[in-house]
Amino acid sequence: MYVVIVVLILIICLFLGLVVLVQNSKGGGLAANFQSQSQIMGVRKTADFLEKASWGLAVALLVLCLVATAVVPGKHTDTNKGTDLNPNALKTTVPAPTQPAAPSQTPLQQ
Repeated sequence: MYVVIVVLILIICLFLGLVVLVQNSKGGGLAANFQSQSQIMGVRKTADFLEKASWGLAVALLVLCLVATAVVPGKHTDTNKGTDLNPNALKTTVPAPTQPAAPSQTPLQQ
């Protein structure tokens, strides 16, 4: 699931970059090349479509990033498994230290 979301995020990033580059800037942009008379959509309609597409892709990117953080792998609900540094390690309980046995007292031999 996480891999699918990451792939979708990458695809949306590529499309968003392309849409932003194609948009009509103050200098003309790539949308200015579509000014022929036989064109179905005018330049204004093309700019409207590109603006709506960029907003839609930006919102989709935001939502997918939030979903990706919610489903990120590596979260463990089992308290007996994993640590912060090594999530695959098993937690073991360390036995309590025992008191050393008292030295046996032997009578002094003279």
